[in-house]
Amino acid sequence: MSNDHDTALAAADALIAAFAEGRTDDYFAAFAPDATFVFHTTGRRLESTQEYRELWQQWSDEDGFRVLACESADRRLQLLGDTAVFTHSVTTRVTTTAGEDVLHERETIVLRRTAGDDWQAVHEHLSAAPE
Repeated sequence: MSNDHDTALAAADALIAAFAEGRTDDYFAAFAPDATFVFHTTGRRLESTQEYRELWQQWSDEDGFRVLACESADRRLQLLGDTAVFTHSVTTRVTTTAGEDVLHERETIVLRRTAGDDWQAVHEHLSAAPE
């Protein structure tokens, strides 16, 4: 595997770890400010990381939303020059005022190489896993 592949994969892993561990500042810092987000649970595309962060805060304030754990499986990273596409299946344990729930989803994270040869997420697409 190339160093670029390893570095891009490490960036995706760091993003997932921050999400799983509830480190929201680190999680949102993994995304470019102009990143876009498509979630099966929202009715529209989110046009920025700030917009997503505000929605996350709303979920937290209104529903007590909190991530308890997240497992990544069936992972693949495709390196396409200065772009990387990471796909995986995720099992996420969350809690809300309604109690705990386990979500089974599939996710695509698109990353781009930054000027310093780091990788930053620019798009996330989350869909429900088929039964």
